[in-house]
Amino acid sequence: MFRFRLGSIPVEVHPSHLLVSGMLALGGIPERGTSTRWPFGSSAAESAGGHASAVAIYILSWMLIVFVSVLVHELGHALASRMFGYRPSIALAWMGGHTLPTDAPGPLPWKRDVLITAAGPFFGLMLGFASYAASQRFLEPPGLVFFLQTFAIANFFWAVLNMVPVLPLDGGRITTALATRVFGPRRGFMLAQGLAVLACVGLVLLGLVARQFILVIMFAMFGMQAFRALLASFQGGTAESAPLTGPLAEKLREAREALDAGRMDDARRLGASVLEAPEGLTPTLASHAHHLMGWIALKEGHGRKALDHFSQVQGLPVEPHAVAASFSLVGDDARAVEWWKQAWQTSSDRTVMHEYAGTLIRMGREAEAMKLPRVDPEAAFSCAERVLFIRGAYSEAAAVGEAALKHAPSATLAYDAACAYARARNVPDAMRLLRRATELGFNDGAYAASDEDLAPLHGYPAFEEWLTELRQSAAS
Repeated sequence: MFRFRLGSIPVEVHPSHLLVSGMLALGGIPERGTSTRWPFGSSAAESAGGHASAVAIYILSWMLIVFVSVLVHELGHALASRMFGYRPSIALAWMGGHTLPTDAPGPLPWKRDVLITAAGPFFGLMLGFASYAASQRFLEPPGLVFFLQTFAIANFFWAVLNMVPVLPLDGGRITTALATRVFGPRRGFMLAQGLAVLACVGLVLLGLVARQFILVIMFAMFGMQAFRALLASFQGGTAESAPLTGPLAEKLREAREALDAGRMDDARRLGASVLEAPEGLTPTLASHAHHLMGWIALKEGHGRKALDHFSQVQGLPVEPHAVAASFSLVGDDARAVEWWKQAWQTSSDRTVMHEYAGTLIRMGREAEAMKLPRVDPEAAFSCAERVLFIRGAYSEAAAVGEAALKHAPSATLAYDAACAYARARNVPDAMRLLRRATELGFNDGAYAASDEDLAPLHGYPAFEEWLTELRQSAAS
């Protein structure tokens, strides 16, 4: 990854962006002797060495064209964000990028959201028109002509593609914002997703006819996502509003009370008994039971089991932060991050925001996480470390915890990192972090002596010596 700034706007370029643009260029290389277009249309390119050089130039040229085109597109979003007083940051990854108004206090007002979103395709169109106008003026040299014409085609194509009314494209975001504003949240979202499904079907068919299989795969995935969202919205509200009566409903209420009281064994037993009931289990009761069991699994750190239960909920909305937490626990941060972002933007909850920041940190996007509004570095890194610890990735958790000390020198962070190192059987680093925790104010020797996370250190002279020093310090 490399970073730079465009004025006051920070930009991050992930290796995946360059990799994908290079692969796209690789797929368009003509066979030797079949193209007269630059850089292949010369006698030098007909030799083996000359053709290899032409291929390298062609790939690098396309990588530059994609990089500049996507950057200008994202710059449109960023400058529109600046117009409303936000401090945006740009990240380029995979086939595109994203721009985040980092100091926006929760969800953007719908008018600003539409204008900021539309600014990206608009800037792309302007670059396309400028490139086309320049290509009509300059007929030499061939390299310049290639650049100008390709810039024009790429930006026209990308601007049009981005305005297709399908999430996560800009057109889908605009359609959803306008539809929910005009028709209400639920009905508008359903209409936007229905339109997205129709658009995806049409584009998949078009891609098959044109033999553009990347387009087929991409819009097939987007279409399935839109269809699932439409189905969930269509079913939403029926189970939630239906009255729950009878013995199984009473047992479900007892399970909910046990969950709220932290009696996980009782909650799990009661919830399972509802699902295993030989009779009287209606689809509505089953959905409520699966929703409850999903939350129980989540509280116990079992992400896969939580997702299994949530997937069986019908007609009852599953909270975005519950889905996000489930994906985080199974190690799928690429999916989790979008769910955390959605949960934060719809709730403005700071706890959710710090989980979102923690996910960004685990993905290596620390700078982006630290730019979230009023973010607490200790809370953000603690969220990142805790999930890794629950997954059993102790060495990674320890590394995140130790990195956190650069942002927030905290006894708690140092102690947690030591626990992760201890679980990883890394005694020297565990002791180093325990002593760092002591320097930062940790002095609870009784807790440390009984902490199961530090059990792997028991019997080591350095640990016993540290405990003794801690107790003596507390007694004096």
